Amino acid sequence: MCGRFTLSAELEELQRAFPGVEFPPQMAPRYNIAPSQPVAVITNQNPRKVDFFVWGLIPSWAKDPRIGQRLINARAETLSQKPAFRGAFRYRRCCVLADGFFEWRREGKTKIPHLVRLKSKMPFAMAGLWDRWQSPDGSEIFSCTIITTDANELVQSLHSRMPVILPASAYSVWLGTPAADLEQLSALLRPYPASEMELFAVSPSANNPRWDRAECIQPV
Repeated sequence: MCGRFTLSAELEELQRAFPGVEFPPQMAPRYNIAPSQPVAVITNQNPRKVDFFVWGLIPSWAKDPRIGQRLINARAETLSQKPAFRGAFRYRRCCVLADGFFEWRREGKTKIPHLVRLKSKMPFAMAGLWDRWQSPDGSEIFSCTIITTDANELVQSLHSRMPVILPASAYSVWLGTPAADLEQLSALLRPYPASEMELFAVSPSANNPRWDRAECIQPV
């Protein structure tokens, strides 16, 4: 799964990773992004601009927006079956920007946080879905979920699932493929190569979702 992640890269690094995309001039580094918080996304509706959506998908038909607390992840294998994700998979896809994600290893009664990232340390895009929910008073919430798949050989030591990390060559396909070609889209939803990734234990401060400081990603 993916329950916490980071986007601590400088704006220059983000522009190199996502050329031609317009970023807000003030992108504050995030070291411990948690569900229900705003996350940086690039959507198929506006693939040349970064937006900020709430993490936790609220389907347009939902009566209670708190459903988003349970929809922070979407399993790649069942996107076409689940009512909450079926329409979004066809029509509302996004890239959720990150440069690492956390998983935990249990040692006795202690959970040790680990940071997983690319060996290149470059930012990357996790495959996501988005939706727009309108409350009875007319206000709107734009929200998203992160798609997960089976863990690769590296992440398996921590968890059986991992977020779908898209290779840069797949960004335009994920954001631009017509809704009808679900087979082509589904082919992208696979584990990222373990040989290109690394993981290491980090400070226990990462256990606190309210703690968003650089120490959260410091190796221990």
